[in-house]
Amino acid sequence: MSESLRVVVTGLAATYPFGGVFWDYVQYPLGLLRLGHDVLYLEDTGQWCYDPARGTYVEDGAANARVLGESLSRLEGRLAGRWYFRDAGGRSFGRPWREVAAFVRSADLFLNVSAACWMREEYLSARRLAFLDSDPMYTQASVPGYVAGDLEPRARARVEGLRRHDVFFTFGESVGRAECRIPTEMFDWIPTRQPIVLDCFEPVAVARRRPVMTTVGSWEPHERGPRVRGVEYGGKSREFLRFLDLPARSPIPLEVAMSGRAPRETLLRHGWQVRDGLEVSRDPWVYREYLANSLGEVSVAKNAYVEGGTGWFSCRTACYLALGVPAVVQDTGFSRHLPTGEGLFAFTTVEEARAGIEAIRAEPERHARAALEIAREFLDSGRVLGALLDRALASPEPAAGRGKS
Repeated sequence: MSESLRVVVTGLAATYPFGGVFWDYVQYPLGLLRLGHDVLYLEDTGQWCYDPARGTYVEDGAANARVLGESLSRLEGRLAGRWYFRDAGGRSFGRPWREVAAFVRSADLFLNVSAACWMREEYLSARRLAFLDSDPMYTQASVPGYVAGDLEPRARARVEGLRRHDVFFTFGESVGRAECRIPTEMFDWIPTRQPIVLDCFEPVAVARRRPVMTTVGSWEPHERGPRVRGVEYGGKSREFLRFLDLPARSPIPLEVAMSGRAPRETLLRHGWQVRDGLEVSRDPWVYREYLANSLGEVSVAKNAYVEGGTGWFSCRTACYLALGVPAVVQDTGFSRHLPTGEGLFAFTTVEEARAGIEAIRAEPERHARAALEIAREFLDSGRVLGALLDRALASPEPAAGRGKS
């Protein structure tokens, strides 16, 4: 698509001021800018912000807005003046609200990433409203109940909110395949994946990296796993427990930087090295440095992604690959969509994970090059976002912004 578009992108980079969250969302507006489009990053969740220093949620988002503005200004200044943040108390930061409302009214596309945005009437005035599901199975869990007419009001309201969009993307790349359990009623889900602005990720020489496999994550989210058609799925902890003994089989140390309610003593007893999640993700640059200085990544996925056969692929793993850091990660079905065996290894058993780690230990330079090549070929923001824009704007003009009836 060669014409310049006006695009609004939502996110959670101020609400949760962590390095990984920043890179998850900001690469959308930055990547769109690199394609020559006029972009506004908009964050208006209606939720309280998380304050890492105090370890609690706060209504006043001034400090979070300051962190967001400072981080965006470090990206060559390209997003300076192109962002807006409203906290739970209604205070606005960044671009003036009147300019934001005018931008949205003239926007060709409003991209609601991860259901991050409180969809006010002003936001519904964009030409096209696209929803991007980064949490497959969780997002669609209420759809069967909605169709059956037996949802409780809050869950029903979430599905009604989805129906206000015109086009629907998902990180569940296996959606619609026989092995994938993501509900497909009501919405036509289009597979996509995390875009990576490659020049934001400069690899570190392999010889300078720590001889350790790492990952960053949360032990378990606060919410319960989704229940879909009688099956109750879980989060990351359910899968992690299956691979607790992996360090004993690994030829090199395995380290997890974990937040949440992780059982630190249990992990240590089984041979895992444990870091505090906030320590390595307190800002985007510290997070990026931690990933870049790893020999590789090793990680499990949420049980819902695995058992659901979703084809989900981690945004964090995408960043590792962009840094030329190979990855050994639990298969969710993504191996049907991305090349594995060099630079990227998918595992379903402890032995498969051990074999991937051993391959990287034996030929680290080879797998570092292969990891970067996968990022360039399959994750580059120009390719990913170009395809997303084509699909988002290709379908007929909406009558009322609804999914399938």
